[in-house]
Amino acid sequence: MLVEFAGLTVDIRARYPYTEQMCRGYLAPPDATPDFAVEVTEEEIDREADPTRALPRGYLESLAIYRRVCHEALAFDTFLFHGSALALDGQAYLFTAPSGTGKSTHTSLWRQEWGEKVVMVNDDKPLLRVTENGVLVCGTPWDGKHRLSTNCQVPLTAICLLKRGEVNTIRPVTAKEAYPTLLSQTYRPSDPMDMVKTLALLDRAMRQVKLYELHCNISAEAARVARAGMEDRK
Repeated sequence: MLVEFAGLTVDIRARYPYTEQMCRGYLAPPDATPDFAVEVTEEEIDREADPTRALPRGYLESLAIYRRVCHEALAFDTFLFHGSALALDGQAYLFTAPSGTGKSTHTSLWRQEWGEKVVMVNDDKPLLRVTENGVLVCGTPWDGKHRLSTNCQVPLTAICLLKRGEVNTIRPVTAKEAYPTLLSQTYRPSDPMDMVKTLALLDRAMRQVKLYELHCNISAEAARVARAGMEDRK
């Protein structure tokens, strides 16, 4: 199965039908030349298992495949970041925080406020492609429980560290302030050389996008405050 995302063409060789079904919106032309191929072993699938709950084998394979994809993508200056990314008027905004904080809830407020003008790039695990001209946030089929993604690449204007709060406020933060959170939300491979490459890409990304901290509730005002705050800074 040939799929395209993040400017890459990948030959995915899956044992189970789950991954093929998940990737339907990302199929490449049959004559496309793959940048790399991905196939995982049963042992790799086993390592994705969660001892606290029974998960379908095909789903576990899809996680193992994405782990391999992320390894290969590093050679193309592309890395995995945990967050909910949306685009509005051709610019992307990426909201990140520990799981359960409310990233998807916040981006849903943007969709409620601005409707079809908002494009969900990826609601959970976008890829960030670092170029000489900026950072692109990319949709992939691995897009979270709500299955919200678009097969696109959009210039990333800002990364916003999201925190719960009663009052909606946003402020710019420095790379030094943001780094612990950004590192914790970056996929960190076990291979030392891959980790060095990942840290270098994260450093480049932080230098090319604006960084903010947003304290917010779940009102429509939260989306308006976030947008105004990130658009205001030149």
